[in-house]
Amino acid sequence: MTDTQDRFSEEAQTWTVRGTDAPDLDRGVAAIRGVVQTLPLRPGVYRMIDAAGDVLYVGKARTLKNRVTNYTQVARLPRRLQRMVAQTRSMEIVTTNSEAEALLLEAQLIKRYRPPYNVLLRDDKSFPFILLRADHDFPRISKHRGARMARGSYYGPFASAGAVNATLNALQKIFLLRSCTDSFFANRDRPCLLYQIKRCSAPCVGRIDAAAYAELVADARGFLSGRSQEVQKKLAEAMTAAAEAMDFETAAVLRDRLKALTFIQGNQAINAATGPGAATSDADVIAMATDGGAMCVQIFFIRGGQNWGHRSFFPGHTDGVDEAEVLQSFLAQLYEELPPPRELLLDRALPEAALLAEALGEKAGRKVAIRHAQRGPARRLVEQAQRNAEEAIQRRRAETTTQGKLLRELADIFELDSPPSRIEIYDNSHIQGTNALGAMVVAGPEGFQKGQYRKFNMKDESITPGDDFAMMKAMLHRRFARLEAQDPDREGGNWPDLCLIDGGKGQVAAVMAALAELGVDVAVVGVAKGPDRNAGREIFHLPSGRELTLPPNAPVLFYLQRLRDEAHRFAIGAHRAKRAKSLTQSPLDEVPGIGPARKKALLMHFGTSRAVKGATLADLERAPGISSQMALAIWQHFHPNG
Repeated sequence: MTDTQDRFSEEAQTWTVRGTDAPDLDRGVAAIRGVVQTLPLRPGVYRMIDAAGDVLYVGKARTLKNRVTNYTQVARLPRRLQRMVAQTRSMEIVTTNSEAEALLLEAQLIKRYRPPYNVLLRDDKSFPFILLRADHDFPRISKHRGARMARGSYYGPFASAGAVNATLNALQKIFLLRSCTDSFFANRDRPCLLYQIKRCSAPCVGRIDAAAYAELVADARGFLSGRSQEVQKKLAEAMTAAAEAMDFETAAVLRDRLKALTFIQGNQAINAATGPGAATSDADVIAMATDGGAMCVQIFFIRGGQNWGHRSFFPGHTDGVDEAEVLQSFLAQLYEELPPPRELLLDRALPEAALLAEALGEKAGRKVAIRHAQRGPARRLVEQAQRNAEEAIQRRRAETTTQGKLLRELADIFELDSPPSRIEIYDNSHIQGTNALGAMVVAGPEGFQKGQYRKFNMKDESITPGDDFAMMKAMLHRRFARLEAQDPDREGGNWPDLCLIDGGKGQVAAVMAALAELGVDVAVVGVAKGPDRNAGREIFHLPSGRELTLPPNAPVLFYLQRLRDEAHRFAIGAHRAKRAKSLTQSPLDEVPGIGPARKKALLMHFGTSRAVKGATLADLERAPGISSQMALAIWQHFHPNG
C-alpha cells in the first residue's frame, strides 16, 4: 500500500490487470473488462494506464464497478474518451471509505501525474502567505511560500507577491513588527534603518518590552483576522489620549499608524455586510468565462473582509468537457494545495456541489459552503469577477494571436513545414569546465512550459573540461536517445518541432552528429551572438551551412532573443546552484554511514577533512562517537588499497 493510499483509507486496495494483444480499441476494452470483474461496489479512484506505463486519466466514483463498466460501452462514449480507451492497457484502483475521500485523492493524483485526458490546473506558481511566527518572544512577520513547517499563523492566500508585499509594508507601518531573521535579531547592538523610518519597534535592542510587543502582535492578528475596525478604534483612542496629555510626539506616531491603517482599508475593503444575500468576509469569489473553446477562471481572494488580490487561471485539456465539470475539477485541484475558505461564491451551480463542499470541509476540518450567488452583494462580487474573467480571456486571445503570428514567421524563416508547437532551446554552463551542466527550456504557442524544463549533469569523463561542442553533443544525444526509447512513434507530444542551440557552426555540427548517430530528424538552428556580441545582431546557423540575420527591430528577432535568454537564465541559475552545493561538500559526505552528526564529530576532533583522510586507524578509533567498526570503514574508504 502506498503512502497516498494510506493517507486516504486504511482499507485501500490496489491491483493491476494487463490488457490482451487485440487491436487498439478492443485491447483497451478487454483490459477494462478484466478489471471490472474484480471491482467492488464501493467508492474509490481509478487510473487508466497506457502501454508505456503513463497515466492517461484519473477518475473517482461513488461505485467503482458501475463507473468503470461505463467505459466498456464504447458507442456511448464521446470521441475524447474513445481515444483514451483505445490507449488504455491497464488500470490501477484505490478504494476509499467515502466519495469525498475519493474526490480529494483524485485531485491529488491529477496534480501529481498531470494526465492528458484530465482537466488540468495550468499554473505552477505557489501562492504567497503572510506568516506571523509563534516560536519567539518577539514574533517575526514575513512573506512565506511553500510548505508550512514553521510554527505560527498563516494568513492568505494572496494572489501575487505584489499584493502580499503591499500588505506587509502597510503592516510594518501600522504595527511596527520586526521582519528580520532570528540570527540578525540576536546580533544587533543598535537599531537598524527600519526603526529610524518608523517601520519597526526595535525589540532587538530593548526599545520595547515583551508585553508591549505582544500587544502589537495581538493587534496585528486582529487586523489580519478581519477585526480592523477594533484596531482602528483602539489607535484613535490612544492618539486622542496622547494629544490630551500633551504628548504630541506619541500622538504623531499614532496618527501616522492610523493613516496607514485607513489607507490599507481603503485599498482592500470589501462589502462584508450581514443579512440575506450579503457578501461574506471570508470567501473566494469565482467566475468562469469562455471564448472560442478557451476557458478562464477568475478568483478574488477575500479574507477578513479584505481583498487580497485576484488571479486568472486558464485550465488545460478542456476540449469537449462541460463548463461546470471543468470548474469543479479545477476547484478540487486548486484547494488540494490551498486551505479552502469558509465559503465559495460561484457564478454557476455545480453538478456535485454538495460532494465538493463535503470534501473541502473534510480537508479544512470545518464546514465549507459552496453557494451559487444569484442576488445581493454576493452577486455583485461574482459579476465583478465575471467581467475580469472576460477581459482576461480577451487579453489572452490577443496574446495568442500575436504568438501565432510569430510562430508562423518562424516557420517561414527557418523553412519549417508548419508553425512549431514545441520549441526546445539548449544551453550549457560551466566555469573552466567545473560544475558543468546543460539546460533545456521549452516554449510553445502559450509561452514557456516551465514544467518541461530539464537539467543535464555532465559527468562523462570522455568530455574534455570546457569543451562546449562535446557537452552540447552529449546533452542532445542523451535527450533524444531517451525520447526515442520512450516515444518512438512521436505521439506523446514531447518531440520538438524546432531545436534552438545557443552557439554557432561548431555547436550545430556537434548536435547534428549526435542526431545522425541516433537516426533522428529534427529541425536545428544555432543562435550565435553577432559582431561584438551585441544583441540585435545575432547570426542564425542552419545545418546546411546557411547563415541568416534578421532586421534589428523585427518582432520575431525579439522573440528568438527571449527564447535564448530564458535558456541562458535557466542554465546559469542551475549552474550556480550546483556550484554553491559543491562548495559545502566534503570528502566525508562520500563515506557510507557518515551523517551530519558523525561528520561534525570528526571535524571537531581532527579540524579538517584532509586530516581525517590522512589519519591512522588508531587515531580514527579515538575520535568521539566513532566506533571501531566505523573507524575501519572510514579508513578503508580513504585507503582502498590498504
